[in-house]
Amino acid sequence: MPPAGDQATSYAIAAPVVTTVAVDGTDATFPVARVFCVGRNYAEHAVEMGHDPVREPPFFFMKPADAVVPTGSRLPFPIHTQDLHHEIELVVALAEGGQEIAVDEALDHVFGYAVGLDMTRRDLQAVAKQAGRPWDMAKGFDRSAPIGPIRPVAEVGHPSEGAIWLRINGELRQEGDLSQQIWNVPETISYLSSLVALRPGDLVMTGTPQGVGPVMRGDRLEGHIDGVGDLAVEYDG
Repeated sequence: MPPAGDQATSYAIAAPVVTTVAVDGTDATFPVARVFCVGRNYAEHAVEMGHDPVREPPFFFMKPADAVVPTGSRLPFPIHTQDLHHEIELVVALAEGGQEIAVDEALDHVFGYAVGLDMTRRDLQAVAKQAGRPWDMAKGFDRSAPIGPIRPVAEVGHPSEGAIWLRINGELRQEGDLSQQIWNVPETISYLSSLVALRPGDLVMTGTPQGVGPVMRGDRLEGHIDGVGDLAVEYDG
């Protein structure tokens, strides 16, 4: 009988590989537990998607941890879509978990921040919305969450303002400022922790500014957030 706590010999199949994100300036990596995404967290984006930008309670959806891919990736164009869209976002990486976290304590749980892309199969999302069905296959598909290196809080602090933008093939497509978020980072963490118990290793993608639009085969995407970093991926032609 294997020793108590020895899991290596008790798995029925090989254990899944842990998804990680690089930590800026170190050889360490950040292990990803779960990926939560905030919907419509910039007023102008809410309007362009046909919704009222009133400050209603935030809502969330998820991507699998293994949807995360690093900056510099060359990606196959996603299957089963004719309308792939880009959404540039600030990503929050949690070092500590918790439930019912107070707003004024939320930032104590943050490890660092990164630039991310919430890639969306918009045509599948539209069909799901019309049918009143979940968005999972529109948002949580393979390689749908490119994320740049995480900059620890000790380096970057807690950015609450600063330019966020996305260029495709050098052309500016999305542009905004972190200060335009309807729900800021501590409020988002606090609210999310009222719905689920957060864990170390969780990532929170905090919504996208206006200007979302299509990505074509062969496109190169370059994203930036002031003080946080950069991200670049390219799709096969």
